[in-house]
Amino acid sequence: MKEIIEKFDMENLIEEFERLTKDAENVQKDTLKRILEVNASAEYLQSLGLNGRTDPESFKACVPLVTYKDLEPYINRIVDGDVSPILTGKPITAISLSSGTSQGKQKFIPWNDELFETTVKIYQTSFAFRNREFPIQNGKALSFIYSSKLSQAKGGVTVATATANVFRNPGYKHAMKALQSPGCSPHDVIFSPNFHQSLYCHLLCGLLCREEIQLISSTFAHSIVYAFRTFEQVWEELITDIKEGVLSSRITHPSIRTAMSKLLKPNPELANLIHKKCIGLSNWYGLIPELFPNVKYVQGIMTGAMEPYVKKLRHYAGEVPLLTSEYGSSEGWIASNVNPKVAPEFATYVVLPQIAYFEFIPLSQLDGTKVELEPVGLTDVKIGEDYEVVFTNPAGLYRYRLGDVVKVMGFHNSTPKIKFLRRSNLMLTINIDKNTENDLQLSVETASMLLAEEKMEVIDYTSYIDLSKEPGHYVIFWEISGEASDEVLGECCTCLDKSFVDAGYVSSRKVKGIAALELRLVRKGTFQKILEHYVGLGVAVSQFKTPRCVAPTNTKVLQILLENVVENYFSSAYN
Repeated sequence: MKEIIEKFDMENLIEEFERLTKDAENVQKDTLKRILEVNASAEYLQSLGLNGRTDPESFKACVPLVTYKDLEPYINRIVDGDVSPILTGKPITAISLSSGTSQGKQKFIPWNDELFETTVKIYQTSFAFRNREFPIQNGKALSFIYSSKLSQAKGGVTVATATANVFRNPGYKHAMKALQSPGCSPHDVIFSPNFHQSLYCHLLCGLLCREEIQLISSTFAHSIVYAFRTFEQVWEELITDIKEGVLSSRITHPSIRTAMSKLLKPNPELANLIHKKCIGLSNWYGLIPELFPNVKYVQGIMTGAMEPYVKKLRHYAGEVPLLTSEYGSSEGWIASNVNPKVAPEFATYVVLPQIAYFEFIPLSQLDGTKVELEPVGLTDVKIGEDYEVVFTNPAGLYRYRLGDVVKVMGFHNSTPKIKFLRRSNLMLTINIDKNTENDLQLSVETASMLLAEEKMEVIDYTSYIDLSKEPGHYVIFWEISGEASDEVLGECCTCLDKSFVDAGYVSSRKVKGIAALELRLVRKGTFQKILEHYVGLGVAVSQFKTPRCVAPTNTKVLQILLENVVENYFSSAYN
């Protein structure tokens, strides 16, 4: 890959994208053929009697739909050091760890060079469309990226998060030089074992070259919001570092101190300028353009579980555009945002037909009455319908039920434009009620308007089904930014309850089949403790997602929440 992609090359990327999406059905057949040919010797495929066939009909007839649980015995053999062709033709040399935020248990996902190539392809596509609308010239990026802990399983295979496997690939640095402005943070800051120290230094590096910063990014919106919430706490310390040219004593890791010492020189003029900018802000609104006057956009995944952070991110960004980037999972990428000017709340993602073989299960088949599921192909989905995503990727996942529910919003040529709705297994339900992650988000947004009237906000939230007494009830955990009165919080609790409009929930509440919703207020810093818990398990901060519905099996997160409850309130709705 060239060091710099010229405009001509980016236009070629867009032309290739248009060509592939116009012929998505045949591209899908070719993609499946390529995956099956490369992995024909895999034990898993041979055991299913595929016998080298690569056509979609034979593939679907022989290979069953699977979940992670079905493939777990094969993956465990790889983790334990079996280098025979189990799921893929070539040995798997790395494993990606999922975040494990939904069920409290991390999954081991096979990773290989082919998966890295699809990652670069989706980055290329998103970048080409993004750069066409928001060209970056001779600037730098403030990228809040962090590498997770790298470990080895007992069999010798490398284990890290998906993002860390991307960052550590020998081709990553070369590919990223070609695709975006250079990052302002040294390599040692990104790969520090302490994310608090990394974050502090990311902020410091950004301030040192504030005039050159043209974009701010991270994998997820949460990481960017978290970074600027941290800035609110440490800005005076950062200014002291700049003024005196000496790194804060909070940074103890030798490699970071060495790297930062090369950048820091006493600069009282810059320190005074940043100080004036900060004290001149009202409630930190427009912080990003004040600190970085030449920033053109803020970029990261801002849909799905990240949508609750968009409001706060927009507060920090002021008039600077927010751009959502790609849609994917720990198992692999799926789609790109090719209309970056659309606000994140309305963004859709176009599925790339060449990066995996896709199938979609109509949600109507998942109501429990359908004996045998019948997925449809990529080009056979219908606009307005909801589906669960199934894909086959180059790293040994065949007809894998991803667990994501998406809505088809339209088509780009012959490939669908989709909107992520929710995880299929993330649902608040006690009996006939079915409230999704999105329903919870809407309920929290509605109730938080009452807090906004008091100049406060919900910093973060999650939920839990409490079945310790009959009947069971919903528990919502809130961490808020100030000290609200019992009266206001009681009103918030009742509003939360009334905002769940699912017919099964409302009818169950009215007949006392579900007890009153409970709002539990937790101490400030509780959700940071949850983040640090996952970081301790090996999750990269930039990959972290707050669990929105805590499963009973997620005992550690429940313990953190329960130990930090300071007040609780019960809804007066339906009394």
